[in-house]
Amino acid sequence: MRFSESWLREWVNPDITTDELSHQLSMAGLEVDGVETAAPAFSGVVVGEILSREQHPDADKLGVCQVNVGGDENLQIVCGAKNAAAGMKVPVATVGAKLPGDFKIKKAKLRGVQSLGMICSASELGLAESSEGIMALPVEATPGQDFRDLLSLDDALIEVDLTPDRGDCLSIAGIAREVSVINAVALNKPAIDVVKAEHDETLPVEIQAPQGCPRYVCRIVKGIDVNAPTPDWMVEKLRRGGIRAINPVVDITNYVMLELGQPMHGFDLAQLADGILVRMAGQGEKLTLLDGSEIALTEDSLVIADHKRVLALAGIMGGEDSGVTDSTKDILFESAFFNPLAITGKARNYGLHTDSSHRFERGVDWQLQVEAIERATGLLIEIAGGEAGPVNEVVSKDDLPSTGQIHLRSERVSQILGIEIEDEHIEQILVMLGMTLDKSAVGWWVTAPSSRFDIALEVDLIEEIARIYGYENIPTNRAVASQDMHPTKEIGFDLLKAKRLLVARDYQESITYSFISPELADILTPGEERIKLANPISADMAIMRGSLWAGLIQAMQHNISRQQNRIRLFESGLSFKQHGGIVQKPMFAGLVSGPVNEEQWDADKRQVDFFDLKGDLEAVLAMTADPASFSFQKAENPVLHPGQAAKVLRNGEEIGWIGMLHPEIEKKFGLGIKTYLFEVELDALSEGKLPAFEALSRFPSIRRDLALVMHEGLDFSDVEKCVKSSASTIVKDIRLFDVYTGDNIDSGRKSLALSLILQDSSKTLTDEEVENAVHGVLSALSSELNVELRD
Repeated sequence: MRFSESWLREWVNPDITTDELSHQLSMAGLEVDGVETAAPAFSGVVVGEILSREQHPDADKLGVCQVNVGGDENLQIVCGAKNAAAGMKVPVATVGAKLPGDFKIKKAKLRGVQSLGMICSASELGLAESSEGIMALPVEATPGQDFRDLLSLDDALIEVDLTPDRGDCLSIAGIAREVSVINAVALNKPAIDVVKAEHDETLPVEIQAPQGCPRYVCRIVKGIDVNAPTPDWMVEKLRRGGIRAINPVVDITNYVMLELGQPMHGFDLAQLADGILVRMAGQGEKLTLLDGSEIALTEDSLVIADHKRVLALAGIMGGEDSGVTDSTKDILFESAFFNPLAITGKARNYGLHTDSSHRFERGVDWQLQVEAIERATGLLIEIAGGEAGPVNEVVSKDDLPSTGQIHLRSERVSQILGIEIEDEHIEQILVMLGMTLDKSAVGWWVTAPSSRFDIALEVDLIEEIARIYGYENIPTNRAVASQDMHPTKEIGFDLLKAKRLLVARDYQESITYSFISPELADILTPGEERIKLANPISADMAIMRGSLWAGLIQAMQHNISRQQNRIRLFESGLSFKQHGGIVQKPMFAGLVSGPVNEEQWDADKRQVDFFDLKGDLEAVLAMTADPASFSFQKAENPVLHPGQAAKVLRNGEEIGWIGMLHPEIEKKFGLGIKTYLFEVELDALSEGKLPAFEALSRFPSIRRDLALVMHEGLDFSDVEKCVKSSASTIVKDIRLFDVYTGDNIDSGRKSLALSLILQDSSKTLTDEEVENAVHGVLSALSSELNVELRD
């Protein structure tokens, strides 16, 4: 909001400078974005009085004026303005004056006639974008008076950036109330007299949507002169507030909005049929707005209508057909309270943003409507004449906002702010802010004013006290707190270290939304019950994710579309399942695709496969110091490729999945490259095993290679498990170094080549000990898995 400092000082005038005022407002939470003067820099312009105007002897469109500028002699000035006339008070740029644009006034001859200055228009002085004719000044202006002083053009225009909860400060009255409280000076609110009704005519009002509009106030004013000029003082105040003057009715409604914060509207009474209806829009209804655009109304839009058509989009903009025109004689003033929830987002839905919607969305004082209509009526009769009718107020009391009491404890104020503020000072601050107080045993029962929608809790009141007391007056102290040391579990899984491990393996961490589209949920978590958001950001973010794979795949799509074909991503976060209620599980997931290595002349150029990702996951699982508790079991998952998918188990319990993305899903996402993923539950990794040191043997190890033939469906994990369970203590390691199918191997069978590493910590092994150990392994494999030694 932009406001004039001089207008503000009509309401409250503390003995502070403009800079001090700006600083006070910013520190009180009303951030000042900028300060500028009311007019661009110019000098040498004074008030002049045109004494006479004669036709130029050699130019039909020019006149020769004699102008009194308060000096010993009158000035002869050639002027081309059509509205220049004897008796007018006008701004005159004298010889030597400097106008905006670095334009300097010099003596000149125009068509042979000497001109000693220039009579200026508002646009030439930078006070308007365009203007027709020279600028007329008030008749009481004194010739020779400095023009800048006359209109207070050195006035500061202060722009404040208000947070959405401070709609009460979108007016001179609201800002003045803040300044009054901060400086503890009196508020000089202008007297608003009740305008006596001169006739009895009213227009019936029916509120059919009381939840959206619980109070509607209107008044008929008859016999106005809509073409009467708006006074210069009002035009200038509107201009400094960023609003262009149009006609007295519109200007007065805008003036009241800037002054008191109540948006208003004026209807042409002749265009209204039978009465006013405040209702929701009907299906198929359309409205041509004041800006000439036509909109198709939605059924959730609150409108003002008569008994034939829609007249206005409530709280946003009026309609063109019922607006005030040059021929309007009688008007209906509207001053209503619209519930913020009924207006919020509606202007944006229609591609609009108005001063009215900006205020109603944030909340307008719901007790201000009658006062505002009295103010507007008085100004209209003063400027454009007319006779006012009675005020017609229709109220749905049950739908008006409530003003409940809030309990404020003095001890709590000290506890939150860290300082002691005297009770008398707290009471002074709250009372000056317009709140009513009732003493309690430990503080006060406080009722906030109707303009403060943002005050509902005790902490809101404490914030108000801190703002006005001054954040700068609250001393900075070092926090005092006990520093209890909490030991870290030595056997706990460290997620940060796991992330660093993957980063060292060329992964990048991804952070994605927990919300996904219904289509994505159907693809990646088929058959699971959806957890739908009540108020989603968009249709594409309407479901809580059941798997972290959704975000990783979308991140991969983003990278592929930017010509990145080597992708390694991981993410930690929550997945959401519906199991008799919403269950949130911390998960850890990863994705790889593309070449194993960055492109380089001496590097392996093969693509990643299942076992590359499995190795990375095994490295993460090994950080529990209990890798033996984890295993992989071949299984089927509708999201993963049949035959390249496995469950991740810990002590036989499923904790996640690993595998290649199903080709059909890969095609749906348009990836065009094989993609491998894993996802495990973090809670299942939380418990680790305490590492124990084992002395290194001083004696040599012995390797025995075995070529084993078995059924092709038998997994190496089963073979490894059998070997470990049957081997003696001297078998230290088992390594798979070859897998073979083909010649000399029967159909339906395969050959695995294993190495057994044998070693004793106390002696060198004998051939007999080695042979006995190997024989025990082979016997167990034969009896349990039907595995044979290959010839």
